[in-house]
Amino acid sequence: MFNKSRIRDKVGTTLLAPQNDLFKDTLVALSLLTRLPIKLDDDAYAYSARAAWAYPLVGVVTGLLACIAAQVALWIGLPLWCAATFALATGIIVTGAMHEDGLGDCADGFWGGWDPAMRLKIMKDSQIGTYGVLALLVTMGLRFGVIWEMLRWDSWVLPLIAIHVASRAVMPAVMTMLPHARDTGLSKSVGRVNANSAQIAASIGAVALGMGFGLFGLALVLVAIITTLVCVRLARAKIGGQTGDVCGASQQICEVALLLAVLAS
Repeated sequence: MFNKSRIRDKVGTTLLAPQNDLFKDTLVALSLLTRLPIKLDDDAYAYSARAAWAYPLVGVVTGLLACIAAQVALWIGLPLWCAATFALATGIIVTGAMHEDGLGDCADGFWGGWDPAMRLKIMKDSQIGTYGVLALLVTMGLRFGVIWEMLRWDSWVLPLIAIHVASRAVMPAVMTMLPHARDTGLSKSVGRVNANSAQIAASIGAVALGMGFGLFGLALVLVAIITTLVCVRLARAKIGGQTGDVCGASQQICEVALLLAVLAS
């Protein structure tokens, strides 16, 4: 996973410290979770934990960019599978694959280590193992396949954005429900997220699902809740807490779960 020093060193436009806390929180969230050229003063990162409520808003940006990429592919006459690839690749590029990296690290560590200490050590290793490769192959394949099918719909833009938003709404909940599993890393540098931030993020995710899927959005909210609880239970059992990798993996797992639920409907 990325650490805060790397995020701070990103080249971009230096923005004046905004007076509006909501705007500041959104910029901090975008800086933490994407590779967009946003550079803030170091003081802004002191509010990283507070800004966790804005993680779903990052999904608005990533989802919109993914939809634009897919639509451009369709406009120039490329087939649906190419448009789905464009949408998937855009999301990966914009985020720097940090969530996919978290999923791969968790798969390697959770099932490659015999105890919490060994699992955390494996998760910190920059090399990817068999479990990580297989996890990414399966989830990438499922995401690609469902997006391909969604592009056949008359209206697919808002639903796809809603899934981007809702899948990022689970991360603050994971950070609230679990203690830090190690004393270093991105999640530790962000700090402990309070329940209010997690509740706001969850509310944004729920509203997004309602806007994207109507009444069926209620069922998808339940899917997201169950997925979050499963991720929390698994992380607690395997490493006794959460890390940035766990948060990234929870986003990926929730996205896949929501996509599959949509396809099954």
